[in-house]
Amino acid sequence: MESWDEDGVRTRIREMASKDPERRRFGADTHRYELAPRLPEAEIRAFEESHDIALPMEYRTFVAEVGNGPAGPCHGLMPLTVPRPEAGEGWAVDGEWEEDRLPGRLAEPFPLTEPLPGRIGAPADALTRGTLMLAEQGCGMFIRLVLQGPRAGEVWQIDPDWGGFVPVSPGFRTWYTGWLESP
Repeated sequence: MESWDEDGVRTRIREMASKDPERRRFGADTHRYELAPRLPEAEIRAFEESHDIALPMEYRTFVAEVGNGPAGPCHGLMPLTVPRPEAGEGWAVDGEWEEDRLPGRLAEPFPLTEPLPGRIGAPADALTRGTLMLAEQGCGMFIRLVLQGPRAGEVWQIDPDWGGFVPVSPGFRTWYTGWLESP
């Protein structure tokens, strides 16, 4: 597995911030171009063991080698292990974040083998089992990392009202570096 270039990622985020001092880019007012410290291996392993899962390597190495969010696509990358920023501000999606961490939920099989485009008739929480919320896009749309089954490692977007539940990236690295490389 290819390692992340922590200095390169942090340098690019600083460049993005310097070009957007008023934080007009989508999501910048939320993540503020700040990247939290990386997580210790013991903390990542404890998370995996407590949820009986193995995180996809591209994501696992990111939180271990670069940081635990929030600078990233959409309104920012949700932290793996801490639900709130250090300043004590709550995330708008705390409920969604906490739902993922209910016992056994992340270890459940991901129920889809194919994309589900269009309006979703089933409750969204029934479809998101075996996935981890990575980011909020707003208006009830979320970016999720598939943890279980043949689609493990893929990044999907769920938009229950219009767009369905569909893949947006073959993996975390492609999804995150796409944001870093965007103008």
